[in-house]
Amino acid sequence: MAAKGLKNFQLSITKDCEEEDEDEEINGRRMNGASSPQPIDLEKIKQNSDGSITGMFTSGFNEVVINNPYFAAGGGLMLLGTALALGRQGVVKGSGLIYRQLLVDLEIPSKDKSYLWFLEWMSQYKHRSSRHLSVETNYIQHDNGAVSTKFSLVPGPGKHLIRYQGAFMLVNRERSGRLLDMTSGTPFETVTLTTLYRDRHLFNDLLSEAKKLALKAREGKTVIYTSWGPEWRPFGQPRKKRVIGSVILDKGISDTIVDDVKDFLISGDWYHKRGIPYRRGYLLYGPPGSGKTSFIQALAGELDYNICILNLSEANLTDDRLNHLMNHIPERSILLLEDIDAAFNKREQSEDKGYTSGVTFSGLLNALDGVASAEECITFMTTNHPEKLDPALLRPGRVDFKVLIDNATEYQVREMFLRFYEGEEELSNEFMKQFKKLQLSNVSTAQLQGLFVYNKREPQQAIDMIATLRNPNNVF
Repeated sequence: MAAKGLKNFQLSITKDCEEEDEDEEINGRRMNGASSPQPIDLEKIKQNSDGSITGMFTSGFNEVVINNPYFAAGGGLMLLGTALALGRQGVVKGSGLIYRQLLVDLEIPSKDKSYLWFLEWMSQYKHRSSRHLSVETNYIQHDNGAVSTKFSLVPGPGKHLIRYQGAFMLVNRERSGRLLDMTSGTPFETVTLTTLYRDRHLFNDLLSEAKKLALKAREGKTVIYTSWGPEWRPFGQPRKKRVIGSVILDKGISDTIVDDVKDFLISGDWYHKRGIPYRRGYLLYGPPGSGKTSFIQALAGELDYNICILNLSEANLTDDRLNHLMNHIPERSILLLEDIDAAFNKREQSEDKGYTSGVTFSGLLNALDGVASAEECITFMTTNHPEKLDPALLRPGRVDFKVLIDNATEYQVREMFLRFYEGEEELSNEFMKQFKKLQLSNVSTAQLQGLFVYNKREPQQAIDMIATLRNPNNVF
């Protein structure tokens, strides 16, 4: 019995060892099959395809990729992901290279003058496609109380497409959400034009066309500028030029001023050769309503100049800002300082802020005739009370030409009557007879104009109402 049991135990051990050897052989074959790639069976690929190139490619992809143990184990996915990432990076770099080689950009910031020119031009350009628009409202209230409103639709922030001279251009108007213009509180904006590199010369043509359109809108008109922070900005719509003959001053005064200004404008070399600052100041003084400001407006129209009005009593105006504004006057502009006597007669001391007026008298003098004063500048000052002006302001170099614009003389009365009622010589003689009879010596040209405008088509009615000129505050 013992011998038989020992024999069975040995047979069991031998059988277990054979089974273990068989398992190891199977595992070894599996590992070898997983670690070494199977050869590509080209005959199988050919049999599984339909004979076309597309079928061959599909069958080959299935055999190499899908049925491959590498991809089944995850290694193929890693390789495929790497290939896709490299492909994406190549596409990005390739597109960037193509963009740099084939396209060109033009950026127009909102601080540049051509910015508004371009927006105005694009708002009227027909060959454009816009889905983002902004409205600009032009609101004008006339003297009679009537209101005129005009809406203009301009391209708003976003992308627009235009076709200019056969070339397509992408217009992108962007508004900054972080940067603000501290003077106006509006965000900075940029307009970017993108087109093919070969069409880059069209940028100059487009901007030149926009400039011509903007200047054409102002042709025959006078632009009034006012200070806005550290810069000059147009105030309202351009005014129609006023004819110099429409403002009737006393005999010879108008011609004298016009001739002096024109002589100054052609004497730049004469000033520079002698080392004299090339600027000239004019002071027009006289009672209210005598036509001082009206004459300056007519003079600007005669010279084809614009007018820059500067209010010295403005609370936020400082000496530095005054100097900056006077040194950055728009080209072909007259600087107008109205009621110069009232700029400093209300200066009061404050405990916290010094003087309530931001501009000091010395600051004004330095801006007019200091080291940092502007060149090629024509300055007109007006006042109703010349006796209140400091002698330092009237010094030559600051005021070079002074002229009295007084109440209407007999010459002015007759000329104004004939201008309103052309050809009425006999009625003008009758009007002058009544004028002398009533001894109207302190009548302003503004009063005469009010009378003639009220009776614009009835000269005889104006003669009958001449007695109203005795009251300077009469309202018709």
